[in-house]
Amino acid sequence: MKQPYTLYSMQKRIMAICLVLIILALTLGVRLFIVQIINGKTLQIRATDQWTRDLSLVAPRGTIYDTTGDTLAVSYTTYNVYVRGREVENAEDTAQKLSSLLDLNYNSTLKKVSNKNISESLLKMQVESDIAEQIYDLKLDGIYLSENVGRYYVYGDLSTQLLGFTSIDGTGQSGVEAYFNDYLKGVDGYSYVQSDLQGKEIGGSMRYYVQGVAGDDIHLTIDSKIQIILENVLAKAYEEQKAKSVTGMVIDAKTSNILAISSKPSFDLNDVPRDDLESLFNFSRMTAVTDTYEPGSTFKILTVAAALEEGVVSLDDTFYCPGYRIVDGQRIKCWKTIGHGTQTLAEAFANSCNCCFMDLALRLGVDKFYEYMEKFGLGEKTDITIQGESSGILMSKENVKTVDLARMGFGHAIAVTPIQLLSIVTGIVNGGVYSTPTIIEEIKDVYGSTTYKPTTETKRLVSKETSDIVNSFLKLTTNKTGDYTFVEGYNIGGKTGTAQKYGENGQIAQGKYISSFIGTYPADEPEYIFMIMVDEPSAGAYYGSLVASPYGKEFYSSLFEYLDIPKDDESAKRMEVIMPNLIGESLANAVAILKTLNLYYEIDGEGGIVTGQLPPAGTICYEGETILISTA
Repeated sequence: MKQPYTLYSMQKRIMAICLVLIILALTLGVRLFIVQIINGKTLQIRATDQWTRDLSLVAPRGTIYDTTGDTLAVSYTTYNVYVRGREVENAEDTAQKLSSLLDLNYNSTLKKVSNKNISESLLKMQVESDIAEQIYDLKLDGIYLSENVGRYYVYGDLSTQLLGFTSIDGTGQSGVEAYFNDYLKGVDGYSYVQSDLQGKEIGGSMRYYVQGVAGDDIHLTIDSKIQIILENVLAKAYEEQKAKSVTGMVIDAKTSNILAISSKPSFDLNDVPRDDLESLFNFSRMTAVTDTYEPGSTFKILTVAAALEEGVVSLDDTFYCPGYRIVDGQRIKCWKTIGHGTQTLAEAFANSCNCCFMDLALRLGVDKFYEYMEKFGLGEKTDITIQGESSGILMSKENVKTVDLARMGFGHAIAVTPIQLLSIVTGIVNGGVYSTPTIIEEIKDVYGSTTYKPTTETKRLVSKETSDIVNSFLKLTTNKTGDYTFVEGYNIGGKTGTAQKYGENGQIAQGKYISSFIGTYPADEPEYIFMIMVDEPSAGAYYGSLVASPYGKEFYSSLFEYLDIPKDDESAKRMEVIMPNLIGESLANAVAILKTLNLYYEIDGEGGIVTGQLPPAGTICYEGETILISTA
């Protein structure tokens, strides 16, 4: 017999139904909250992606200027060409026209314009505006253009390693373009258009544009006119000396701002050799900061400064050079194998006597020598804002033997980068005060606000008194026949260097040298410091006085003309000398002849008879120039 329904049982059923409805309502409410509040924006974006198609509008990269406001690198408008295969009516005709205009393979182009399974395909980037205009005029269905940004380098093959270049999509690949890419790149914009389920544009629908933000502008410390002067000198040295490479720099001693920096060979930044990766890598490397080398005699500036500062030598001291020193049982030669005889410290510096500088290093001792080298910053990066800077190589103090210390005194058994050595020398001659070298003046955004300013570390290396003495030595070294004769009428100081190179096995590479010169102007209170380094000269000479120093004269002569700097002494004259024939003469007679003509010399070989000379007999020279004498 069935149980009759009661009021109580009906109430239970109604309550159960209500509870179910409440749960369903709560579940729906929670779900709606999640969809509309928590995931609302994400779903809106996904919905927008489904019913719109977008093309990116690449923001212009920031402009790069030199210190005078001259433009070095600038952006200009190019175009990317896209195809939406679902909208193409005549694939064969479209592919034919586009492949011809864009210089593309017809079959690969046809494959893209015929593909209706992909909503959008990129045909080509960085299309010049004249080609883009022709494509636009064709009114091809399914073909779209979007703005992109190309990069143009105003001077082409100038500051190649410093400025660097960008990839085809506008990303910095080397140099300033890479190091400061985050500042230069800007924020891209977008163009949106409504589309149907298949991705086809809806005719008459609205378009939306999101404006991009241009990248920041970089103001370098480089002076483009001084950069041109430097690069002309480097290119000439590269060709005439048949060198592997040539590197040069110019630095403002008062600020440590780099005014010019470059290496040769290089390439036109508007025609990057992307199909030759080896050349691209070698020619885009800033060797002034990436490569290390044994500096040779230019390092003697550091040794004499440390010795003077520590008080282990005085101007009254004399040094005897028989042409060698015996250290730890090893015979270490002076470059002048017949010896310099007895000389003062100033004369030994001018003569670049290795024996004197071995003595100075040994007087300092390992501990004091290393104390000064570490104070100078040897073995550390300068923190200049250029990619790939090396720190140089300073032997571990615990492993240094007496013979190693002696060699370090004249710039061997130690490795530096050119920027490291030049910045230290700059600090020594600038009253003894060092400042961090920099290539960046400042970076500004599109509104003119400064977004980056380099920080400068300043420290004292040596006293003002020591600095003044070193400057007087540098002045004496270049002006051997009298004041203002290195470049007629101008007060220039300088030091040359010659160092052998080492192979991969650590052994000396026979016949391979690095010749260098560092110049200072004015010699008494330097402002413009110049450096040139010739790697593996092969035109017949390798001494820095013959290979590098002449280009120091050329650089300073052009610099004075550009800056319209008057002579320091109008009466200073460089007397012409006709080069005599020395071949067949004894070495002693040849040296005597050159001394009477106020000519200086370097000796290649250890024989007693002259077998060759450079320059040849009959050449017009000037007093104070250096002649190469070859002996059997």
